[in-house]
Amino acid sequence: MIDLTSSVLSLWESELSMRSASPVVDRLTVRELPQSDRPRERMAALGSQNLSAVELLACLLGRGGSGESVLTVAQRLLAKFGSLSGISAASVEELSQVRGVGLAKACQLKAASEIGRRAELSAGETATGRPLETVEAAGRAARRYLAGRKKEHFILLLLDSRHRLLRVAEVSVGTLDMSVVHPRETFREAITASAAAIILAHNHPSGDTAPSREDLELTRRLTEAGRLLGIPVLDHLIVGAGKFLSLRNAGFIEES
Repeated sequence: MIDLTSSVLSLWESELSMRSASPVVDRLTVRELPQSDRPRERMAALGSQNLSAVELLACLLGRGGSGESVLTVAQRLLAKFGSLSGISAASVEELSQVRGVGLAKACQLKAASEIGRRAELSAGETATGRPLETVEAAGRAARRYLAGRKKEHFILLLLDSRHRLLRVAEVSVGTLDMSVVHPRETFREAITASAAAIILAHNHPSGDTAPSREDLELTRRLTEAGRLLGIPVLDHLIVGAGKFLSLRNAGFIEES
């Protein structure tokens, strides 16, 4: 059976793409479009899940600028960054440099992205009915927070005695440095949360999950501190581009 809704949306997007190539349509505002073609009206009628990426961006941006349609600005963003995830990963400065966006709209886009990220993180944190029994489960929890970050973020997955996720704590942002990621600061978070164990995690913005010498030395120091405090470090996860590395599985953390 043919999915008529998907077919209609595909035809509409094709038509929009063809029309946006015209300099005449570039000057059309959303108000000049037929009522049924306006992004907000389509969202109200069809639901957000049935809108294209261009339409969703148009709803966020609100209006275009300098005589341009907001749909044209939305298409320019997608062309510049390649996808919604690319837009989400871009900085406010990068977004604001796109013609028709500017600082205010760039902040709107980043706010929407951050709301989505926090909502996904919150969903992961509150799903504590089952413990993080596998490396894959811990990796998914870490990636919810770290995926797409342009700077190194060092976080803790704070676990209870059944290895259920209590919460995620961010310890530092920037290149890992032992003066910043100090055992005192790290385990203060664990003690405050009454955590029974922790999993360390950080991202490599380059996408390469190979551990550096600093990564390994930091892991060693924090693992030793955890043994002294009775809060074991179960693993250290390095998140890269669509993947992660477990230092325990790689043999860099000894079994307790």
